[in-house]
Amino acid sequence: MRNIKYILIALLGVACSRDGGDDLDDVAVINTLSDLVALNDIQIDNVIACASGSENPEEVIAYVYPRPGATDLRYFETVNVTVDKNDYSEYFEVSLPIEDFFNGYIKTFTRQTVEEKWVIISFFESGILHLSNPIRLRHKTQNTQFTDQITIEEPKMGMPLFNWNNLADNKNAIYFQVVSDATDELLSGTYTFEEQFQYYILDNVVLNITLETPPILIPETTYGFTLMGVSEDNWVNVLGQRTFNTQ
Repeated sequence: MRNIKYILIALLGVACSRDGGDDLDDVAVINTLSDLVALNDIQIDNVIACASGSENPEEVIAYVYPRPGATDLRYFETVNVTVDKNDYSEYFEVSLPIEDFFNGYIKTFTRQTVEEKWVIISFFESGILHLSNPIRLRHKTQNTQFTDQITIEEPKMGMPLFNWNNLADNKNAIYFQVVSDATDELLSGTYTFEEQFQYYILDNVVLNITLETPPILIPETTYGFTLMGVSEDNWVNVLGQRTFNTQ
């Protein structure tokens, strides 16, 4: 059975600075992820993160969901993909601006790179260093497919059904879907193994990052739907976006 810990989604422009409130030695030099790990208690497999390509063939975007209270987001990468992805000494920190996606509900790092690499995103929460699973960049060998080919039906008032059967393939381990309003505010963020999601029914949802009960959709109003088909190594194979109007 598929394992949720290999997902991420898990999705993200204002820069964030380190606040100095974490358990770091101010005189320590942090070059690799192993340097940071050596200074802190850690928890692995506990950061929802993934990465996709972009229209620029030498650009990747890493997405991370920073739970409320998360601080000091960092981006680490290897030199290439031939190294041991589980060896933290192979991951070097890269200082990148942190940008907002869905008005900051998700954060992003944008990286220019010719090489495919392994990436790990970290942040602090309650004094613990949390690490994502390794993310395999595939922008050269298997770049992200961008599409708007998503079927949207509204069988019940304010409860649209989203379907993307035509985009499914065996590379996708899980699907992340976001419903947003016209201002790009995230209304719901969910994960399914199935190629469909209905707002706001959680019968097939395996992971939910929605913090508040989503609002009832207003009739004759424009909303957005974003889909990410994510592989077990956290690469976004398919990124779909559509706007729709409620009945």
